[in-house]
Amino acid sequence: MATCVFKRIEKKYLLSEAQYNALFQEIGSYLKPDKYGRSTVLSLYLDTPDRRIIRSSMEAVDYKEKLRLRSYGTAGADSTVFLELKKKFGGVVYKRRAAMTLKEAERYLRTGIRPFESQIMSELDWAMRLYGRPTGAMLIACEREAWFDEEHPDLRLTFDRDIRYRENELRLDRGSAGIRLLPGGTVLLEIKTAGAMPLWLADALDAEAILPGSFSKYGTAYLHALEEKQRSVSMIEEKGGEKHVVNL
Repeated sequence: MATCVFKRIEKKYLLSEAQYNALFQEIGSYLKPDKYGRSTVLSLYLDTPDRRIIRSSMEAVDYKEKLRLRSYGTAGADSTVFLELKKKFGGVVYKRRAAMTLKEAERYLRTGIRPFESQIMSELDWAMRLYGRPTGAMLIACEREAWFDEEHPDLRLTFDRDIRYRENELRLDRGSAGIRLLPGGTVLLEIKTAGAMPLWLADALDAEAILPGSFSKYGTAYLHALEEKQRSVSMIEEKGGEKHVVNL
C-alpha cells in the first residue's frame, strides 16, 4: 500500500461563520477542491494508558508528537485508512503516513504484525514500540472542506466544522458521533504549505483581521474530557453519595 512523507508549515485559525464567508469570498476563486473535497474525517488517536503521548505533547515547547489512525468517512473492513505519525519541531510539521485497509490496521494494532514492509512502515513501527504499542484513546471527527491552488501545489487549506470527540466505541467503523468540542458556528482553518503562503492569501487574512492561534483537537478534547470527569467526581462528593473511583 502507499506511503507518504510530508514536511510543511501548518498554521491554524479559529473563525466565526461570518469570517469564513468573508474570507472565502476573497480567496474562493483561487481554490479547487482536493480529492477528498467535502468529507467526514475520523481520527483515532493512539496513546498509552496514562496518556503519555498527549501529556508530553501539551507540556513540550518545541517538540510535539502524535500517533493516529485516520479514515475519510466511516470505514469498512476493506476501506483504506491511514496510520500516521505526526511530529512538530521548530514550527515545522513532519508526517509519516502509511495507507492500509482497516482490517490490516486493526490486526497491526492488536498483534504488531506489519501489513507490509517499507521504510515509512518501519518508522511508524519504531514509534509504536517506543510507546509500548499504544491503543485507541480518543476518536475525533469533523466535517471538512479541503482545497488547493493549482499554481501553488504545496498549498492546502482545510476548513473543519462540528469538531466532536468520544472516548467510547474507539473504532473507525462505528460512525462519527461525539461530544461537540467548540461552539456552534466555529470553523477551524488550517493552512498547510511547504514555504511562504501566496500574497493573495496573506492579504485576505490581513484584510479580515484573521490571526493565527494554537489549537490541538486531541489536546483540547483530552482537557475537556478530564474536566468532565473531575466535575462528575465533585458532584458525587457534594451530594454525599456513594464514592466511585474515576480513572482520570
